[in-house]
Amino acid sequence: MSGHENAQAKAVAVLGLGEMGSALATALLDGGHRVTVWNRSQDKAHPLVAKGARLAATPTEAVGTAEVVIVNVKGGAVAADLLRASGPELTGRTVVDLTDGSSEQSRATGQLVTELGADYLHGQIMTIAPAIGSPDAVVFYGGARIAFDRYEPLLRTVGGRATFVSPDPAVPVLYGMAVHDIMWGLLNGFLHASALLGKAGLQIGEFAQQAEPSLAALSSLFPMLAKEIDSTEFATPYGALQHHLPSLDDLLSESSARGIDTDLPAYTRNLVATAITAGHGHDSYSRLVEHFSRK
Repeated sequence: MSGHENAQAKAVAVLGLGEMGSALATALLDGGHRVTVWNRSQDKAHPLVAKGARLAATPTEAVGTAEVVIVNVKGGAVAADLLRASGPELTGRTVVDLTDGSSEQSRATGQLVTELGADYLHGQIMTIAPAIGSPDAVVFYGGARIAFDRYEPLLRTVGGRATFVSPDPAVPVLYGMAVHDIMWGLLNGFLHASALLGKAGLQIGEFAQQAEPSLAALSSLFPMLAKEIDSTEFATPYGALQHHLPSLDDLLSESSARGIDTDLPAYTRNLVATAITAGHGHDSYSRLVEHFSRK
């Protein structure tokens, strides 16, 4: 049993007990909430039952015990099917859908839940399972603002940095995808650079330490780039696209000479060279957003 007392304890159903769902249920139990769990394979529920959770035989049974229904399963279509099966049992409750999927699926599930008489929030979890319940765990939420405000303390139990971003449940999905998009770009760049340094016999850890101020400064550029993109004003007196080309040529030449894959820097060089040819050589790097948005 959880040893925490919570004067604001809520009855919560957690549908889906994979790695993330189990972490969510654990955080809620540790927060003193009354938790009912359901999973297709009941063996995953045993550790949670030992901590004080109640095991439901069906999703509908779990929903019937709860004020708040949290769903974390594999895919938005699966989540929608579970909620649809609960039908009228959802009436008057709040559904917090923490399932990954497309923005359109989150909107469709939100419409379904609303038509069944429940409030709907879609949450996009921006952390790994072991960090669930920590004060720094970020979860973006969209949907019914009234539900977010009512259950904000509960939502902060699973992620201390719970943030309402839009009444449109698709927005947190898109925010999550955007963070991952940036993450993969940064990671790929770091790994390419690490391969280059490694071939030169240099230690990556030492580089990371010495270059930390420069690497940390990269994220400080995002607000400036965002302002330029939102205003569509790209002209800049410094750091213009034309000044990127020589450095890209050097990187390509060095990579080729050391037998490092050149696809990533070659792709970037092509973007920059194409923009310069189109007459944008004096513009900021943010001008390249047009390449990605024109498809």
